[in-house]
Amino acid sequence: MAPNQDERLARLAREAQPGQIMTAAKRLLASWQRSEEYGVSAETAEPAWAGNIESDSLFFQCGREVLTGLHSTLANEPLSLMLTDADGLVLNRFSGDTSLLRALDKVYLAPGFAFSERDAGTNGLGLALADRTPTLVRAEEHYSASLRTYTCAAVPVLDPVTGRLEGSVNITTWSKSSPELLLALAQSAASNTSTLMLARSQGRSRKPAPRGGVFRVQRGRFEPGSGTLRAMSSVWTDALDQATRALAACRVVAAVGEPGTGRATLLGQALRQAHPRSRILCAAAPAPEDVEAWLSLWTPELAKPETAVIVENVDALPAWGAQALHERATAALRSLRPASDGSPPALVWAVTSDDLAAIPQPLGAMVDTVVSVPSLRERSGDIMPLARYAARQTRLREVDVSSAAERVLTGYDWPGNIDELFRVIHAASLRTETIDVQHLPPALAGPPGPHLTRIESFERDEIVRCLSRPGITVGMAADELGLSRATIYRRMARLGIVLPR
Repeated sequence: MAPNQDERLARLAREAQPGQIMTAAKRLLASWQRSEEYGVSAETAEPAWAGNIESDSLFFQCGREVLTGLHSTLANEPLSLMLTDADGLVLNRFSGDTSLLRALDKVYLAPGFAFSERDAGTNGLGLALADRTPTLVRAEEHYSASLRTYTCAAVPVLDPVTGRLEGSVNITTWSKSSPELLLALAQSAASNTSTLMLARSQGRSRKPAPRGGVFRVQRGRFEPGSGTLRAMSSVWTDALDQATRALAACRVVAAVGEPGTGRATLLGQALRQAHPRSRILCAAAPAPEDVEAWLSLWTPELAKPETAVIVENVDALPAWGAQALHERATAALRSLRPASDGSPPALVWAVTSDDLAAIPQPLGAMVDTVVSVPSLRERSGDIMPLARYAARQTRLREVDVSSAAERVLTGYDWPGNIDELFRVIHAASLRTETIDVQHLPPALAGPPGPHLTRIESFERDEIVRCLSRPGITVGMAADELGLSRATIYRRMARLGIVLPR
């Protein structure tokens, strides 16, 4: 660690606002420690050259448009505007200051180079991506001396629909320039990029921000028969058996797959089977600014006997939060007593993540067993058992599903997986005792991908609405909509509408 570390943190404490001092200082200190562990040079940043840049993503196109407009108003300012991907790769760069551009080229802060913490040590964009929160890194706060000529403000950009980390907006200026408005400018650009992405996502809704939370997993009442989770496919039960065996041996299990596939549910069932006497807590990762309070709320439970924990969406934790969780888990393990048979103490816990590589270190290194939970479109045999279960949970009794509605449900792609299916069935079950096509969203009868314009989506919904009424024919629907039979058939083919059999 650099010899002036204490002085740097003391100065940070003097300048920070009350309530922000410890969090900001801890984040920087943790980043410096990670940089040292990565083996980054404290003198010269040596980022990796990544080669070709992918420029066909919605994030890149929207970010470029926002930064181009911002650059047109700041062309004479000593600023460099950059867009990076989730790995810290610089995708593009805008600046009207040629001397700043030449200086940035010398430290390789240019398109094609990766500036993650692992590549370049503590820097604005690297820390913003690691902690998933707006970040300002001033001159001497950079880990490598070669970067201390600059002050950088960076803000992560999440996909507004999926919540996935797409990259960051980074603004760099000279260290002697005033940084007060730098972070606000980066936040505005990042927000505009996310808003533009949402506007071009074919009418899909914004994913709510994570609220976190801690709750107890109650014992399930999954009795054999219709409308229960015991009727699940072998893909699910095989994954459940794998997780159960690993948790029974007190191995740390990661359930990986797309959000909404039932990862936490699977782990809860596995823990209930492996440790039937245990109290099971599920701790869902919150927004980055709430991580410290979230950790304080539930991590003391790790040291209590007969307690098992599921950390949901652990890949959404900021890097410093993952480090803090690791330290508390290690301390809890030291405080546990050996088992009655004399075997070493063990924590019983599991995590969920999109994939193993996304789990921040050092938590990723603690995972012993990885259980893959396939998406719902890959296990269509689970759709109707889950639908009947969701309907029964809504009405507390069996709800019928017509054969036509069943064909629509099993033919849909379910991009939101089980979460989306449950929302659809819950809404339908509140309206009827027998779910039919007219009780389902019209979008389910159309093409699964987000390829329709808003006008096409409205047109599809109106055609499906007419066709879903009992006894109506295509000709009758065409008359109601003011179309000829030939026209409605052409539009049904173009919009992917399939008649229920």
